[in-house]
Amino acid sequence: MAKRKYLFYTRSLAGGGGAERVWALLASYFAAEGNEVILAVDGAGDGAAPLDSAVRVEVLRPGNRAGVADLARLLRSFAPDVALSALSGNATKLALAKILARSSVPLVVSFHGFEEYKTGKLSAAAYYGMPILTRLCSRIVCVSETLKTVMVDRWGAEASKTVRIYNPVPLPDVAIDAVSLAARPPGIVAVGRLSREKGFDDLITAFAHVATHHATLTIAGEGPERPALEARIRELDLGWKVHLVGYTDPAPLYGKARLCVIPSRTEAFGMVAVEALGAGLPVVATACAGPREILLGDQFGKIVPIGDTRAMAHAIDAALADPGDPAPRIARARLFSSDAGFAAWESLLDEIIRKR
Repeated sequence: MAKRKYLFYTRSLAGGGGAERVWALLASYFAAEGNEVILAVDGAGDGAAPLDSAVRVEVLRPGNRAGVADLARLLRSFAPDVALSALSGNATKLALAKILARSSVPLVVSFHGFEEYKTGKLSAAAYYGMPILTRLCSRIVCVSETLKTVMVDRWGAEASKTVRIYNPVPLPDVAIDAVSLAARPPGIVAVGRLSREKGFDDLITAFAHVATHHATLTIAGEGPERPALEARIRELDLGWKVHLVGYTDPAPLYGKARLCVIPSRTEAFGMVAVEALGAGLPVVATACAGPREILLGDQFGKIVPIGDTRAMAHAIDAALADPGDPAPRIARARLFSSDAGFAAWESLLDEIIRKR
């Protein structure tokens, strides 16, 4: 197969956000396959996601106008076979760059959340301007079936161009059985950006009602809600049982925990749910679209109402008391593995280039 040129564009190299991690994974995969790949970012950020050494990183100048101009320059000079963006604000900038560059490059824009339109003018433009954006794009990729439906029915994405591709999730081989999982200390792990939509304040409140003796809670991630979460921990006198550990590789945390909790207020996919299942852990999650799809309701975890801290506490106690058999959860996670995600993306890009 002829080698190709791909331009990936997202917000930053930071490893804390799911979209940034996915773009780093995809850029690395296509570069390792021998393609010429540029990853353009608005800023380097903290907690950089690992990249294949063959990926060329371009940090755009600060400011929306300068960033769009830099993207237009890349479209002209690099002339990619396909240009791809993750996150709605970046979709708007890439579309504007295509117009500025007078380029015919196929665009693929990826949406990762239901409420990104609330996060800024450029993000809002991608949603409210969807009838225009959809004409400029070859495909609109959504990370869950529910998000796909919303983008078509509510925002006007062209149905024939809109597809669902689950995020590729790296999953290590795990050897764990029910007996050894139940023998672990009653540790709970939660992973994600410390922002309001992730609901960690609800989790801390729920944890105050957990009755399991010696239970602990470790929250991995960083973000603007850290001071408020620290204050809540002090207020509830949980400092000796709740730990905010910042950016860190979650794999060792999954390897020690007995349970993973996802307390989000909104979640279009939920890479953490897949990672936890892949580690064999039971998962308690709120009734967001992504976790519901991944867990198939209560089939592979326990779903509780969003914001219901008492129900969350009861579900946590039940899962800690009986964490169950890891094998079915590990098998379920494999459906969302990196290999599955890479294959879906490769098929999509092949189709786009063949039709160009």
